[in-house]
Amino acid sequence: MKPLLPRAFGLCLGLSLLAGAASAQTVLRVAGNFPEEHSATGAMNVFKEEVERLSDGDLVVQNFPAMQLGGAQENVDQVRSGAIFAVFTSIAYFTRSVPELEAVSLPFLFDSREKAFEVMDGPVGKLMDKALLEQGFVNLGYGELGFRHVTNSVRPLTRLEDFQGLKIRLQPNEVHLETFRALGANPQSLDISELYSALQQKVLDGEENPYNIIYTRRFFEVQKYLSDTGHFFDFINVVANKDAFDALSPENQEAVRSAMRSAIEWQRAEAARVDLEFREKLVAEGMQFDEIPAAERARLREATASIAESLKERVDPEVIDLVLEQAAQ
Repeated sequence: MKPLLPRAFGLCLGLSLLAGAASAQTVLRVAGNFPEEHSATGAMNVFKEEVERLSDGDLVVQNFPAMQLGGAQENVDQVRSGAIFAVFTSIAYFTRSVPELEAVSLPFLFDSREKAFEVMDGPVGKLMDKALLEQGFVNLGYGELGFRHVTNSVRPLTRLEDFQGLKIRLQPNEVHLETFRALGANPQSLDISELYSALQQKVLDGEENPYNIIYTRRFFEVQKYLSDTGHFFDFINVVANKDAFDALSPENQEAVRSAMRSAIEWQRAEAARVDLEFREKLVAEGMQFDEIPAAERARLREATASIAESLKERVDPEVIDLVLEQAAQ
């Protein structure tokens, strides 16, 4: 077995070298907290196939989807420590260490997925990559988690007043939490791994997620009402441990980046293709779907309009202004 580099001493689990008959292989352990049938898990498989092909088998990927290595926050901590090489998860789980990411989580920021990716693939994304790198993370790509919509077990949501007092689960993102406080709800931060049981036991009234997550995590079994709030557009973030990535040869680093570009391109297209199909499946499972009228959507925007200014108290205002400028173009 080849010795690990000194600075990568803690990476023995995330990036390991296995002696083969002809040459050593580097094993990359990659985690994901999405169900097996989710497009993010499909992207993990694309990444594995591509990186092994591009590296001529020098790199071997071991995928652990569907929370096999713990919840989303646990996976992020495992990447940080070097226990695993990389993770596929929502950017929300990085906002506490990289608050700049909250800027692309502002309510009603994007009108379409095309605009969201136009912004993230430009100067804004480069700025976020730099902020992640300063925290020891190498960003490998941004995929689509999608527009988030509210479900609950209490009442239909068709107007601003309907949010009043509802206990809604949110991701650990302060912008998200502030948004739902502004709507009059009672938001609670909780890892996705604990959410189903909290809804089943009525500890929480509802949650908010893209249609695909609501369906693949079977929340329709414990929720009755679904509305097309589309209040946030959420990105999947794929990040690697910087020390583990730096320990790879330049050729293998490029293989990883190229393979991930292919995986992200596939995932974005697949997520867009099946988005409304999942909403139809939720209705077929018995959920009541209610559209938010245009006038009420305008009221939701107005109620949350101050969130961008409050974010400037903890994130460089120039970052916020750049995001708002790019989103408005």
